[in-house]
Amino acid sequence: MYSQGKLDPLIQESAQKNFQEKKVALFIVAYNAEKHIEKTLARIPEWCRPLFAEIYIIDDSSKDSTRPTALSAEKKLGLNNFSVMKTPDNQGYGGNQKIGYTYAIQRDYDIVILLHGDGQYPPEFIPNIVAAYADPEIDAVFGSRMMKHYSALQGGMPLYKWVGNQILTSIENFILGTNLSEFHSGYRSYRTSALKKIPFHLNSDDFHFDTDIIIQLALCKGRILEIPMPTHYGNEKCHVNGMKYAWNCFKSAIKSRLHRAGIFFQPNFEMPRSESRNYQLKEGRTSLHSYILSLPWKANERVADLGANDGLLAQKIAQKGAILTAVDINISERVTGIQTIRMDLNENFEDVLGKNSFDKIIALDIVEHLNSPEKSVEKIHQLLKPSGVLYASTANIGYIIMRFTLLLGWFNYGKKGILDRTHHRLFTVGSFRRLLQNAGFKVMKIEGFGPPIVDAFGKGWFWRIIDRICWFLAKIYPPLFAFNFLIIAKKKMSIDEKTALTVQSNKK
Repeated sequence: MYSQGKLDPLIQESAQKNFQEKKVALFIVAYNAEKHIEKTLARIPEWCRPLFAEIYIIDDSSKDSTRPTALSAEKKLGLNNFSVMKTPDNQGYGGNQKIGYTYAIQRDYDIVILLHGDGQYPPEFIPNIVAAYADPEIDAVFGSRMMKHYSALQGGMPLYKWVGNQILTSIENFILGTNLSEFHSGYRSYRTSALKKIPFHLNSDDFHFDTDIIIQLALCKGRILEIPMPTHYGNEKCHVNGMKYAWNCFKSAIKSRLHRAGIFFQPNFEMPRSESRNYQLKEGRTSLHSYILSLPWKANERVADLGANDGLLAQKIAQKGAILTAVDINISERVTGIQTIRMDLNENFEDVLGKNSFDKIIALDIVEHLNSPEKSVEKIHQLLKPSGVLYASTANIGYIIMRFTLLLGWFNYGKKGILDRTHHRLFTVGSFRRLLQNAGFKVMKIEGFGPPIVDAFGKGWFWRIIDRICWFLAKIYPPLFAFNFLIIAKKKMSIDEKTALTVQSNKK
């Protein structure tokens, strides 16, 4: 049994202040906790009990007498701010939390503390958690059993669980770029303001809900504070399948990084943001943007960047001496050294920009967003001078991971990546080549690029190696291994131009 000892006066003072200034709720998850629930409630520090806005238990359709036992404890302990609810059917550990956090948000509580009804996590530790919210920048406070590495073993944690916790946490930190001492503590608390920012209702109903919510907080730059807590393992029954849990946590971490890279769409890791096209300049050495910047742009040649987004790429090319015109519906006004034109490329942009006006045109990952790619490419053809060059790129629906997910029956559109839901058309290398050829272009070169590993995952040695391997495979065989690809094509003479030159030859 955990023994609190004498509470630090400073912690108690801070906790009392937060209780007075904030509406703090204690949410207890319970499933078949009949043997433990009364003791767990009795261990909540007596001075804390009346300070909670509410202490509420959500019984996840237990098969024993958890709810009646809790109601009996309410009378024995004299709790006046106490509720015991029961789910309509078993929701699972994560599903129960979804209901509990939604309940806290609906009642406008400021802080909600999660406590397990089996007593594994010490209720005596609640003041330490409440006191930690003295820092207004903190979004969540977790009790960690691993900040003092061996205390968990001393508290009865089995060695295999201790080792597994350490290894899995290290793997998750590596994948996600976080630095937590423990991912797997169930002793947690959140500001409801932070919960409102994340789609926690889309998380798993299983035990790895806890990992999913950490990932979501990390994605929205939420601040998690860990504080060391003691561990007690008694005769409570564990409902977790350890191997399944570890595998699900690993999958969630991988999916979140693939989602950030735009390779795989996972709805619960899509943080709320603008629906507008957000095409950021990639800085990785193997990226499409780096390749474009490495090309020999000549001084005074006229170049149009269609779908320029923020205009940064166009600005960098202009610094090499080219005369740049950047076109986009929401182009930034902060870029310098280039002409900017705000317009929708679904309109008649060839009339605005002028036919036969440009030596080169850049159209990176924009054609697939337009209502009619065929007509748009024909318009681009008109903008170029004779023998002008087009640099056009698009995402590759034939990418090996897309083929594999299709075999599994997955075809989920999202806000980013190959299956960006703003794409009007999906292309393979072959179909995009034919699109340009049918519009009057001669394809000169095809360059494949791997997914933006370094930009999405980080610049560590491991990610650089993976990035390089993906880049190498994309170069060897773009139709299968290119995440996106670039086609360099030259404008061929139109039939009208050929006819005019033929007729002109007769006068000579």
